[in-house]
Amino acid sequence: MRRVLVVDDEPGFRKALDIDLTARHYTVSTAPDGATALTLVSLNPPDAIVLDLGLPDMAGIDVILGVRAWSPLPIIVVSGRSDPAEKVPALDAGADDFLTKPFSMDELAARLRAVFRRPAAVEEPQTVDVGQYRLDLAAFTVGTRHGRGEAPHLTPTEWRLLMPLLRNPGRLVTGRQLLREVWGPGNEKRTNYLRVYLATLRQKLEPDPAHPRHLITVPGLGYRFEPGA
Repeated sequence: MRRVLVVDDEPGFRKALDIDLTARHYTVSTAPDGATALTLVSLNPPDAIVLDLGLPDMAGIDVILGVRAWSPLPIIVVSGRSDPAEKVPALDAGADDFLTKPFSMDELAARLRAVFRRPAAVEEPQTVDVGQYRLDLAAFTVGTRHGRGEAPHLTPTEWRLLMPLLRNPGRLVTGRQLLREVWGPGNEKRTNYLRVYLATLRQKLEPDPAHPRHLITVPGLGYRFEPGA
């Protein structure tokens, strides 16, 4: 069964979509705000997101950007805003489709079927090697590559911080983007969070934490993940 995450601050709307989509044989989870949505997506990615732009804690576009930092999963925006000035930025940020409220459930179901028919642009890796460890990005587990030694335990926050890096090997991910995605809007200047957590991750994963080979700092900009042994 396909899994759909519904993100909307209206309980009645979430319940209505939950009931209807479940009847159409989807597995549905819901989130009342952007921070909850990003946490659910990072810990257990759905097959598609139905997203309202008007959220209580952050702009819906920030949710789109947060997801697009590491995943191409389909995002259908549903909003009471019909102005093209609202639609275009959402589509430019990475939304796959846009529905204006009110809409029929048959139309939403048709849009979901359409996005599921589209081929994935890039097949995402299921495992990533970091030094002597193999990280399973679907199960959120860490194992040793050769079956020797003990693998470290990573906390949910550490996983949320790692995922955008691991899914974009060799590419810069800005510090602002990581802070916004992991700790939410308004925390973009708390760079000390990144220093502390990256230091801990290097202690857990790097062969030589003082001279990191995989979790690389790009001074003044952000971080980059370099895979390999």
